[in-house]
Amino acid sequence: MNAATEQPPSPLEALADIARALGHPHRLALLEHIAQGERAVERLAELTQLSVANTSQHLQQLRRAGLVQTRRDGKRILYRSGDGPQANLLAALHDYANHQRNEMHGVISDSLQRREALEGLTVEQLLEQRGSVVLLDVRPHEEFALGHIPGAVNIPATELRERLHELPSDVRIVAYCRGPYCVLSNDAVALMRAQGLTAQRLAAGYPEWKAAGLQVDMPPA
Repeated sequence: MNAATEQPPSPLEALADIARALGHPHRLALLEHIAQGERAVERLAELTQLSVANTSQHLQQLRRAGLVQTRRDGKRILYRSGDGPQANLLAALHDYANHQRNEMHGVISDSLQRREALEGLTVEQLLEQRGSVVLLDVRPHEEFALGHIPGAVNIPATELRERLHELPSDVRIVAYCRGPYCVLSNDAVALMRAQGLTAQRLAAGYPEWKAAGLQVDMPPA
C-alpha cells in the first residue's frame, strides 16, 4: 500500500501507540519528572539514574507519542510535557494500579494505608481558604524553582524536621508535592501533626494545579 492510499490509524490503534509509549517504568519516571518543569536530557538522566543515551531513547519514544515536546536552548535540548491532560493520565494509571494492588511504586503502597487519616484538601477548598492558610511546598529546591503555586513556602521534606521552627504554630499549614500519589506531603503532614502543628495535605499536587490552568510562579523564559 502506497502513501496515497494508506489509511490513518484508528482511534484504538492510536490509543495502543500511547499505551506502548507508556509501557516502561523509566518512561513513566521521566514523565513525572518532566511534569514538574522543563528539563534538559542530562538532568533527566541524573534524576532517573540512567545513561544519557538510554534516557534519550526513552524520550524519543515519548516524543513520537506526543507525550513530551522539545525546544532548543543553545546546544541543549529541553523537554517539557506535551499538550493535553497528562497529569490526569498519570493519576489514572496510579489509581488503576492501586485498584489491582499492583505495586508500581513500593513506597506508594507503603503509604496508602495512612491516606484516610490524612484528609486531603481539594483545589477548590484551597482557593476558598487561601488567605487563612500557609501553603508548604515539600518538593526539592530544584523542582520548586522550576515552578510552584504562588505564595508557597519551600521546605523540602528532607529538611522539614530541622526547620519546623520556621512554620507558624497558630495557622493551618497545607502541604503539597508532586501529585496525589506523592508521599512527601503525607509524611510532612504526619510529622507536623506529631509536633502539634495544624496541618493538612493538598489532595492534588503542583502538576494538577498547573494543568487546571491556575496561576503558577515560574522562572523567566
